[in-house]
Amino acid sequence: MNQLSPEVIVATDAFTSLTDDIVRTLKRGSVSAERGRMRFCAHQTAEDPLHEMLISLARTTYIRPHRHSGKSESVHVVEGCGDLVRFDEAGGLVDVLRIAPHGSGRCFYYRMATPQYHMLIVRTDVLVVHETTNGPFRPDDTEFAPWAPEEGNIEGRAAFLAHVEKEIVARRASLQEPA
Repeated sequence: MNQLSPEVIVATDAFTSLTDDIVRTLKRGSVSAERGRMRFCAHQTAEDPLHEMLISLARTTYIRPHRHSGKSESVHVVEGCGDLVRFDEAGGLVDVLRIAPHGSGRCFYYRMATPQYHMLIVRTDVLVVHETTNGPFRPDDTEFAPWAPEEGNIEGRAAFLAHVEKEIVARRASLQEPA
């Protein structure tokens, strides 16, 4: 394994196996990381045709709503709870999917086969997921929602998240779901 940055560890061998130690490392790393996230990439390069990552997200992380042009994305929850929030083109809430590990009674796996604006909101101290997408990785393939504040805009981010939370609470109340 090779640590490329405080947020990224990459596999160095063609055969990769993980133990609980890497999960603990990722969880500790995400909690202390400036952006509240850390990942282990099982693929060795950005050019690989298949990208598999074990990602730990701290409760404090902000995942700006985005979509991936020409990509499919699947997520399997390993540990923790969160919400997958999907938006329409104008930033309206389309739906909220409560996610948690298998056995929780919540959704533990989802796949998006078409580009949709989405974000994850972490509901526990950390959320650990296994994400799979097609490569190669090109930063321009990620399109950030123009109506959502940039990661560095702390005040805008707080106001946006408060608005999204209000929408989620209203939606759950109208569907008579527990908060």
